[in-house]
Amino acid sequence: MSAPLRTDLSYQRAIAIGGSVIAFLAALAILGPVLSPYDPNAVKLTEILAKPTASHWMGTDFLGRDVLTRMLYAARISLLIGFIAVGISTVVGTTLGALAGYFSKLDRWIMGFVDLMLCFPTFFLILAVIAFLEANIWNIMVVIGLTSWMGVARLMRAEILTLKQREFVLAARVAGAKDFHILRKHLIPNAMGPVLVNATLGVGAAILVESGLSFLGIGVQPPTATWGNMLMEGKQSLGLAWWLSVYPGLAILVTVIGFNLLGEGLRDYVLGEYD
Repeated sequence: MSAPLRTDLSYQRAIAIGGSVIAFLAALAILGPVLSPYDPNAVKLTEILAKPTASHWMGTDFLGRDVLTRMLYAARISLLIGFIAVGISTVVGTTLGALAGYFSKLDRWIMGFVDLMLCFPTFFLILAVIAFLEANIWNIMVVIGLTSWMGVARLMRAEILTLKQREFVLAARVAGAKDFHILRKHLIPNAMGPVLVNATLGVGAAILVESGLSFLGIGVQPPTATWGNMLMEGKQSLGLAWWLSVYPGLAILVTVIGFNLLGEGLRDYVLGEYD
């Protein structure tokens, strides 16, 4: 008897909504200089803490800088950090996970290292590393990427362990293919589906980590705008200028929800977990 036809299309709605949110935010980040006539770092002492008006839709901050302009430029930084950090973690995790899954002699050592890394809370590990480095955008991206690859490695290892027993791998071995050729051409491409879904979810997590670091004052440093350091600056004037904290907070919330919706929808589609 054939399986019943699936009729639940909730994953399609999640992908559509999440993808639309991310595409909209990306468009705003790219078109920021065109959409706003202001310089994000231009100080106007005559317009300090101006409320939202027709000329400043999101008001101004404690230096008279246009908040909307800084939000648009901050979107570039936050999205860039999210994508680059996840790219680094995906490359590292995919490589180590594939080696662990295919070569049984390496499995014990690599997974032991993964377990060791997982013993440390990721955020506090990042804090410890950042304490010894200059807090700039490139160091932030690299540190987040190099401290968040463990889940990718475990996922890739599980996929490789399953796939390496398949007939197409056995056929490649009979044909004389070398181990690294089989990994590169056959196993890793077929195992990338769940890894890419995990990467989509990871972008939102990386943006949250960067925002947390910037809020604590050890992330990307002013005057470069990120949503995290805008939140940090806004808390100093929360009683006088609510817009300084509300808008960056909403931007982080919407962005993370968008990536989570897209990732959850893709997971349900790729892994067949929808009902």
